[in-house]
Amino acid sequence: MCTASMEKTTPGARPSEGTTGVRPADDAGAALAGLLHDGMTIAVGGFGLSGVPVDLIDAVRESGVRDLVVVSNNMGIDGKGLGLLLENRQVRKVVASYVGENQLFARQYLDGELEVEFTPQGSLAERLRAGGAGIPAFYTRTGVGTQVAEGKPTADFDGVTYLLERGIVADLALVRAHTCDPYGNLTYRCTARNFNPVVATAGRVTVAEAEHLSETPIDPDHVVTPGVYVDRFVAARARVKVIEQRTVRERPAVAGVQA
Repeated sequence: MCTASMEKTTPGARPSEGTTGVRPADDAGAALAGLLHDGMTIAVGGFGLSGVPVDLIDAVRESGVRDLVVVSNNMGIDGKGLGLLLENRQVRKVVASYVGENQLFARQYLDGELEVEFTPQGSLAERLRAGGAGIPAFYTRTGVGTQVAEGKPTADFDGVTYLLERGIVADLALVRAHTCDPYGNLTYRCTARNFNPVVATAGRVTVAEAEHLSETPIDPDHVVTPGVYVDRFVAARARVKVIEQRTVRERPAVAGVQA
C-alpha cells in the first residue's frame, strides 16, 4: 500500500494544446472500466457521508472485486457509502481513523473478519498528502507512547520522541467534487471538501465524480485539485443527499410567528 515513490499512470488521453478537454465517462461503471482488480488498494474521499463518491462506490460494489484494502477516514454507515462494500464482503482491510457510525464495520472487526489499521485523523490526512507529494515517510509526535506506535520506528529530535509514518499511495483514488471542468480541474463545496483533495493526489489512477460539469475551464485561482491528478471523471447522478446525523434545536417562540 505504501511506496517510496509515486508513478502516475494515465488510462485515458489528456487534453493537448488546442483541444477543448476530455469527454466525461458515460457512467460510473464506464469510468472505472479496466481499473478494478482483486486485492487492490483504493483510497476514497469523504467524511462521514459528506463528499463521498457514492456513484463510484456503487460501481465498485457492482464489479464484485474482492479482498480490497480501503483507505478512508471512515466506512460510512450501515447500508450507505463504503458500508455497501462491507455488506458485500468485498473488503479485507481498512485504514481509517474512525469506525463509530457503522455497526457492521465494528462487528466484522471484532469477529476477526476484517483487518483494521487505526490511524489518527491528522496522520491519515498527512500520509495521503505525503504519498501524493512523493514523500515516502515523515515523523510526527502523534501516537507516540500509544498502540498507534506499536511496531513503528521512532527517533528523537531535540530531546523529543517522534514516530515514523509511511506515506500512502493507492492503486486507485475515488473522489467527489462539486465542479469539474473539461480538463479535470476540480473544486469542492464547503465540508464536502474534507479528505478529497489529498485522496485525489494519492492515487496512481484517480477518478472523480462531480455534481456539475463545467463546459468552460475553471478559473485557475479557484482550482483546488489540478487536472493533472485526475485521469477520468463522470457526472454524479442526481440523488437525495443523506444526512448522517441531524441535530437541531427548538426554534424559540416569537410573537406573531408560527414555529
